[in-house]
Amino acid sequence: MLTLIDADGEEHELPGGLDDEAGLVEALGWEVKPEGLCRDRTCVPLRGRPAVDALVDALGLVVARDREVIALAPSAATRGRQLAGGIAPPLTLRGVDGAELSFDAHSGHKRVLVVWASWCGCRHELGGWQRLQDELADAGLRLFSVALDADPEDARPWIEAAAPTYPVAVDTAHVTAERYGITNVPSVVWVDEQDRIVKPPTIAPGDDQFVEFTRIESARHHDLLRAWVRDGTLPESAGVAPVVRTDAEQLALAHRRIAAHHQRRGRTEAAKAQLALAQELAPWDWTVRRGGIAMTGGDPFLGGEFTSFWEEWDAAGRPGYTPTG
Repeated sequence: MLTLIDADGEEHELPGGLDDEAGLVEALGWEVKPEGLCRDRTCVPLRGRPAVDALVDALGLVVARDREVIALAPSAATRGRQLAGGIAPPLTLRGVDGAELSFDAHSGHKRVLVVWASWCGCRHELGGWQRLQDELADAGLRLFSVALDADPEDARPWIEAAAPTYPVAVDTAHVTAERYGITNVPSVVWVDEQDRIVKPPTIAPGDDQFVEFTRIESARHHDLLRAWVRDGTLPESAGVAPVVRTDAEQLALAHRRIAAHHQRRGRTEAAKAQLALAQELAPWDWTVRRGGIAMTGGDPFLGGEFTSFWEEWDAAGRPGYTPTG
């Protein structure tokens, strides 16, 4: 039995493994024809290659493998092409109770994507974002919140305690991080009425509960957001090109998906081995490193593994922790 985790984080079981060509390509939306692998009017010649290798090349994917599990993610070049037009990638996830939630449903409004996690102090900040949503709703703002957690139950207590009126999804496959280039939380992305990303991911706390740690006052972001929503004024950071992950960083997310697959099945040591590979590929990606500590049962706040990583990261100048400005 082979488990294929596709680029959207969906899992497909293939009883015939890599030899199950028909099942493999069907899982990815293709079919085997005499001319090769085909979808709609596009065909990719096999030329003697395994179907998975042909599709990886044709679709511009990177692939992580671990025994009976394969995970796919777009290559850096593929994701770069998808972001080149500046249009926000599609994003449909599920809430803690399984209901489908779509960021795209709020197209036509100024939107802010707020990304957090239960393994971050920002889990306490949903109320701060609610106050901002209440203040700016009549001006057209729509907040959409995503928790990057390995299990919806990790995020549930914080969502239920805050009871926000804006949508809150849980992204167990971290497709949000991959599509929008997010490596730390709390991160925000601004999207305008024409679905263009007008400000790429930056760090923005919902309030000042942890300002001693973040060294970022929430008012800086909130005041700039108010100016954009009410007057259309964009900050200097809006002109910064979004950071596109490298192939290594994309591959790290594929390994993280395999780790999550193992952990859900109680294979903690196998999960840790995959996380170690991901951490080597993306050493400053908190969604992999701190999120991985939480995933495998460690303490992401005061545990030795986290404090050691935090000291290393802080000494390196806090890479990836860019405030809104």
